[in-house]
Amino acid sequence: MKDIVIVGGGYAGFYTAWKLEKKLRSSEARVTVIDPRPYMTYQPFLPEVAAGSVEARHVAVPLRRHLRRTRLIAGAVTRIDHASRTVTVTPKDGGPFPISYDIIAVTAGAVTRTFPIPGLLEEAIGLKQIEEAVAIRDHIMTAFDRASVLPAGPERSKLLTVTFVGGGFSGVEGFGETLSLATALLKSYPELAPTDISFHLVEAQGRILPEVTAGPGRWVVRHLEKRGGRIHLNAQLQSAVGGHVVLSTGEQYDSGLIVWVAGNAANPVVATHTDLPLNERGLVRVRADLRVEDADGVVVTDAWAAGDDAAVPDLVAPRAGALAVPNAQHAVRQGKRLAKNLIATLRGQEPADYVHHNLGVVATLGLGRGIFQYKKIVITGFPAWVMHRGYHVLAVPTWERKFRVLLIWISAVFAGRDITSLASVKDPRRAFLTGGKVDE
Repeated sequence: MKDIVIVGGGYAGFYTAWKLEKKLRSSEARVTVIDPRPYMTYQPFLPEVAAGSVEARHVAVPLRRHLRRTRLIAGAVTRIDHASRTVTVTPKDGGPFPISYDIIAVTAGAVTRTFPIPGLLEEAIGLKQIEEAVAIRDHIMTAFDRASVLPAGPERSKLLTVTFVGGGFSGVEGFGETLSLATALLKSYPELAPTDISFHLVEAQGRILPEVTAGPGRWVVRHLEKRGGRIHLNAQLQSAVGGHVVLSTGEQYDSGLIVWVAGNAANPVVATHTDLPLNERGLVRVRADLRVEDADGVVVTDAWAAGDDAAVPDLVAPRAGALAVPNAQHAVRQGKRLAKNLIATLRGQEPADYVHHNLGVVATLGLGRGIFQYKKIVITGFPAWVMHRGYHVLAVPTWERKFRVLLIWISAVFAGRDITSLASVKDPRRAFLTGGKVDE
């Protein structure tokens, strides 16, 4: 019996374990997944969670419900020592402890990349975890409540100003969805007008959505601006101290909410706490078949990696030496390929290369709005939004989760968007401690 340890229960890790459960014989291997979170987050739905279109719990796939034959350890891997075939696990409670293995699969994922910008860490929030998406939704809804009792002026303007930094898929989808939420909220707040809300999207490059071609990218800019959004291209955030946004273009304004979605960085555990070979970006070096290799191309025995923390060669890219883009589409398929390759090697067979032809890109820009591109085919508006929802309800793992998400969408058609803020859950004991008193 081989002991297989999977570091990380995200896309790649979950799908690797899920497929191993279905295909492994009971006597072939024992599988262990180590992750501090008890669930896998379906990140493409986070913009819709931030907009209140999807229930937060429904984008979380509970590991213990769907990985019944896998050993699950709730803790963070803080060291990978492949020379001794051990990983160090640090749980929330108790001290670190080692776990031994025969085969390791590193699928720890990436983390949000930040820069030393004054005020960024104090004021901004990311959009990579469920908690962040919920906090963004509750902040916007609470800001409307607070602004509705204030006179027009700087304080009300700041409350209703939202800034997204980063023009990739996460930034554009989050921007479009929350702009849609804010526009819808105006119907319930007669005290406020469309001119009171201010949404800014800041991108350092000269275009947004690099995954689509230039023409569709320009269409998205025009579409968002037509809806009242302000797009700042070739602009960088220079300061966010006290919520006061300063851009490299010289523009300045106060923003009550700053969402930082300016790319990913290598997981620090992988980048600095392992003896596995890494590339210059801190990603695990792997072959196209997902086996780890060193700088000389020699395979590291019993070590595999996939997902955002792995430098996986893209065999279908026109440019030689290109790596697979770190996104959900690749991570899911790499996880499936990794499971097949692990089983193949356990049975004395050769692993196959990971090859994935792009199926196109699709993005939501708010309720009833979207964009889809496959090669030269471009679809915009409501049809693209339907394609986005159709694709992701099929892509989210397990029928149980598909059913829950679909029910929420169907109910919203008849009952509308839920605009209840639960910001008070951040401090649930406040009412108990204060006896329900209101701060003076």
